[in-house]
Amino acid sequence: MQLNAENSGTLQIPVQQYDRGQIRTGIVHFGAGGFHRAHQAMYIDRLLNQGLAQDWGICGVGVLPADRRMRDVLRAQDHLYTLILEHPDGIREPRVIGSIVDFRYAPDDPEVVVELLADPAVRIISLTITEGGYSPPLSAVFELVTTALQRRRERRLLSPTIVSCDNIVENGQVARRAFTSYAQSSDPALAQWMQENTRFPNSMVDRITPVTTLDVIEGLQAEFGVEDAWPVATEPFAMWVLEDDFADGRPPLDLAGVRLVDNVSPYEAMKLRLLNASHQGLCYFAYLMGYRLVHDAAQDPVIAEFLTRYMDSEALPTLAKIDGRTEFKEQLIPRFANAYVRDTVTRLCAESSDRIPKWLLPVVHDNLRSEGPVRLAAAIVASWARYAEGIDEDGQPIDVVDRLAGTLVPLARSQRDNPAAFLTNRSLFGDLVDDRRFLEPYLWTLESLHHRGARATLDALLRREGSNDA
Repeated sequence: MQLNAENSGTLQIPVQQYDRGQIRTGIVHFGAGGFHRAHQAMYIDRLLNQGLAQDWGICGVGVLPADRRMRDVLRAQDHLYTLILEHPDGIREPRVIGSIVDFRYAPDDPEVVVELLADPAVRIISLTITEGGYSPPLSAVFELVTTALQRRRERRLLSPTIVSCDNIVENGQVARRAFTSYAQSSDPALAQWMQENTRFPNSMVDRITPVTTLDVIEGLQAEFGVEDAWPVATEPFAMWVLEDDFADGRPPLDLAGVRLVDNVSPYEAMKLRLLNASHQGLCYFAYLMGYRLVHDAAQDPVIAEFLTRYMDSEALPTLAKIDGRTEFKEQLIPRFANAYVRDTVTRLCAESSDRIPKWLLPVVHDNLRSEGPVRLAAAIVASWARYAEGIDEDGQPIDVVDRLAGTLVPLARSQRDNPAAFLTNRSLFGDLVDDRRFLEPYLWTLESLHHRGARATLDALLRREGSNDA
């Protein structure tokens, strides 16, 4: 049965338990892809099912050509979609999410979107525009939002809160700098008004959500009889830590399981340095070893042990001791190994130049300052450098997806003659090429990857770490 409002009452899966006709838009979200629909929209749906937050329905906004399909799919389904929890034991738990009540493709009518953003009923503007979306910024998003903020200023309305849900350090502060700088370039008075009125809370978001595949769509129909053109499959785990700093109110997110805090930094560092950096520790070695699915790689004892040692010896000592830190770390390898999520290694390998400097290198710099170990982090960087050569261990081409691929791939391909070449990109690596404590394990790993391959290199790394521990 096709998913839409008319049919939702006859579906054989759980559906929303609220009257969507009574829900008003209070949140506008840019980038309503899989992660947003598995995460923020799910939390709002929880509140709505509790009879709360009727003023906080979500209107998604797309600005990129690819967003046209999201517009068409959601419109055909009355903005309903299916969220499928993929449990490690193979149980699939689908439910219909109804918290997205509208979707606008901005190029259709930018003026309509600006007026939506300027509406005083909209009190939160949220974003998932990827790690690289702020520098340079996605100009369409920034133009739409700043134009709307100017109208609010002229109309003497309160500012909305702008909430970044991207995986970057101090994402709220990054968003603040990007939006105010954009405003400053054309209207310094607006930038000043934003500094005084607009809030940009930092947040930490966590839920592994792969890209929806045809298998997910067909599996939902075959097992549950639901025809959904764009469902979302995700893991059962979800976490959202958010600074409680809002310009004009917020929904009662704490009642949906969101942790509201004064300072998100310790939680953010925990997630980025453990989960995200470990993803980078897995993906390049795994790809070179022939793995294409994350769960297969995480179930390999050599990869699992390498990630565990990285987390225990190098990442954890750089983190604040906050409640739940140990449990969070211990859940990671089982989460990665969930065979039913079917996350791809190539997804983790993409856009490394936006990821490694923000997730892994802070661990390196902290340990170098404290005389701590950096051997395993250096090995991860070396595995990236080997992957960036664009040729795997069988001589097959690798499609290196990175905004800096035009610079990084030639550097990587020169490193068999100049082993430190990759590190000479100081815009990414700073002065690490000059620090022998980092350079020596990096060069050792790279040489081993070239001459022994990824599996033998990991085996040797673990033996060396074991002898060092002894």
